[in-house]
Amino acid sequence: MAAKRVNPNSVKLHYSYSVTELARCCAVHKNTIGNWQADGLKPIDSARPALFQGAAVRDFLRQRNASRKCPSAPGMIYCVRCRQSRRPALGMVEYVARTPTSGNLRALCEACEAGMNRSVRKADLAKVMPDWATSK
Repeated sequence: MAAKRVNPNSVKLHYSYSVTELARCCAVHKNTIGNWQADGLKPIDSARPALFQGAAVRDFLRQRNASRKCPSAPGMIYCVRCRQSRRPALGMVEYVARTPTSGNLRALCEACEAGMNRSVRKADLAKVMPDWATSK
């Protein structure tokens, strides 16, 4: 199971956090903070108990969240089952409006035939699905 993305804005910039306080602030287990240390989160110093500067924690979480994103190229939609960006099967895509300015693209994966969805602004349809927008 993939780890959840912690909101970096829940950490105050000018606070210092102990392991327990940081775990409570980010709504994670205290062992997760130890895993973050192994992944590169640096405490203020080597003294015990370990204290973390809020700004350093926020930067670490932002970098961690950004590294886990995988934006889809134009003409592609992310397939959750394949865990890759794939082209829609037979080039068939359906746009379902949610609001007057945005909606969802629905398609089937070309590899596994699972349903795929991509949220998109109506103004960006030509950029997101260039082949589909010109054929309409």
